[in-house]
Amino acid sequence: MRLILASSSPRRAELLHQIGVNFEIKSVEIDETPIHGERPLDYVKRLAIEKAAATKVFYQEDDILVLGSDTAVIIDGEILGKPDNKEQAVMMLKQLSGNSHTVLTSVAIIGCQQEQCLINESKVTFSTLTDSDIEWYWSTGEPKDKAGAYGIQGKAAVFIKRLEGSFSGVMGLPLYETSQLLKQSGFAIT
Repeated sequence: MRLILASSSPRRAELLHQIGVNFEIKSVEIDETPIHGERPLDYVKRLAIEKAAATKVFYQEDDILVLGSDTAVIIDGEILGKPDNKEQAVMMLKQLSGNSHTVLTSVAIIGCQQEQCLINESKVTFSTLTDSDIEWYWSTGEPKDKAGAYGIQGKAAVFIKRLEGSFSGVMGLPLYETSQLLKQSGFAIT
């Protein structure tokens, strides 16, 4: 059985390698705009499934599984996606400063006769950030391609006062849920 990771995220690839999963990468672009009125849980589930489904069309063999995932940072009911520019990143980091937020990460597996999805929910509490903290963090380049404008596995770790939940989930791929779906799908983790 072959596994295809429907993502170009180096973090997701790193996490799969961490647990000994052999896989190939095939990433496709999908529209990640939330649907008006869409709940955050529904949003991350939809995107993980859409990413996997859009990739699965390239692989019609019965022995192919496609794994899609999506991560969203939620504060005060608002989904914080990836910032388009410095101003958006600064705004997001100011929202997170001194507050707790939720990180939802979905993982979906689509095979020939199956579609499964699990969602991990974690709570992250940030310290209070100064303007110079935010300016320094922006200058590292890390916020540019990350939901909520931060990566827990990088330099933003110094801002995290508390984590309740899954480090790998906040990083972009919840390993417990991923391993459960792979096992249920008959994929052997080596």
